[in-house]
Amino acid sequence: MPREGTIPVYRWRLAPDGLATYRQLRTAGLRPGGQPVVAQLERPRRRRGPLVAYLYRIDLAKPARPMTPAKWAALAKANAARRICPECRRDAGYVIPATLGVCVPCADSPSLAA
Repeated sequence: MPREGTIPVYRWRLAPDGLATYRQLRTAGLRPGGQPVVAQLERPRRRRGPLVAYLYRIDLAKPARPMTPAKWAALAKANAARRICPECRRDAGYVIPATLGVCVPCADSPSLAA
């Protein structure tokens, strides 16, 4: 008998029907909708501990909220800002890698290497 306050743990790919992970709910156009986690999946890993995915009941899930025009605009603005090089102020045409911090031509120029 499980202890009070614990949730069932299932092995990878052995969860019962009617339960889904957050990503599976999103793929189906659903969201947990405030319901508590009812179980968890454990995926074995070799080096570190197991990966855990929480499971929710599909019958209690609610439809996902659609993106509003304001949210789409904010997302487009944020993604555009990630394409602007802080050094040359040009649109790089791609998201600037955080490891470089600048566009590739600016990172390759000898003036920044000094």
